Amino acid sequence: MQNQSAAHSVSRLANEIRHRLDACSTRSGLSGAQGRALHFILAQEEPVYQRDIEEEFGLRPSTVTELLKKMEQNGLIYRETEARDSRLKRIVVTETALAHQRQVVADLKELEDELTKGVSPGQMMVFFEVMEKMSENLSGQPRQDTD
Repeated sequence: MQNQSAAHSVSRLANEIRHRLDACSTRSGLSGAQGRALHFILAQEEPVYQRDIEEEFGLRPSTVTELLKKMEQNGLIYRETEARDSRLKRIVVTETALAHQRQVVADLKELEDELTKGVSPGQMMVFFEVMEKMSENLSGQPRQDTD
């Protein structure tokens, strides 16, 4: 364990996961970022807005704006103005996006199963505790559970 860096290990794992997700998305004809965003949107039970994607993926507003524009151009989503606040635009998936849902969910389940194979529930609990603590360390504030 000597010369190991937490930042390097997390970054390497994140890159491996991103590469796998990108490969899955490409099979579905989506860019990796579009596939990840689409999965997030499809998994939500509440309305989704641009700021939700910004927070989920830690992206700048301008980056998410461009991603959503591309998703609109590809017929995956459209944005609908909220009646209660015309500044808010809810992200709505199209039938085209819903056609990808089953494959996206299956790909993510397969990735999660492969990623956690041989890892005990206790180890997973420690993993999540450590990840949360590291995230708190970087953000400077305790994370708030929204569940």
